[in-house]
Amino acid sequence: MMILPTKRLHQSRALLSVGGEVLRTLHEPKTVSRLWTEVSTRYRSTPGSPTLTYDWFVLSLDLLFALQAIELDRGLINKRQQ
Repeated sequence: MMILPTKRLHQSRALLSVGGEVLRTLHEPKTVSRLWTEVSTRYRSTPGSPTLTYDWFVLSLDLLFALQAIELDRGLINKRQQ
């Protein structure tokens, strides 16, 4: 299971944690590339956090979309208004 942390999956690499970073970064609508740059920079600047790969980032977007936490509108990702 990749969604939650396990013995073999560090907490900061679980998809829910990566998704939390994505939501924390979404103060305004952003393109996927801008969001990737900002989230990956945040991961690199955090001491002790594992490397975040692009495919893992995209999986977190898939999870957030499935949970209806984000939406895609005219090429921009935004937090979904509940």
